[in-house]
Amino acid sequence: MKVAKRRYLAVEIESTEPFVSWQIMDAVWSAVTKLFGEYGASQTGLSLINYDEKKRIAIIRTWHKTLEMVRAALASITQIEKKSAAMHVLVVSGTIKALHCRLEERSL
Repeated sequence: MKVAKRRYLAVEIESTEPFVSWQIMDAVWSAVTKLFGEYGASQTGLSLINYDEKKRIAIIRTWHKTLEMVRAALASITQIEKKSAAMHVLVVSGTIKALHCRLEERSL
């Protein structure tokens, strides 16, 4: 039996407006559903691991096979709660620990 691989994405939210975690995930789910339908969205296994409101960085988990779908959906987001916003993938990793290490390397 094969183990399903997960991927963790560090996503930067670019906007002048503040957002809370449920608004971020609502926008992501909406974008995935618009691009790939409900069946496609159900295949992604999306979940929000962490959202830092000060740094505006969200950590999102998805399945390895649907990584490109999620990246495409994130790139298509132009608004969150009818406020102008954009999402940029900073780092992708297979573990949360490695993701945090790569984020620290970027900030140096």
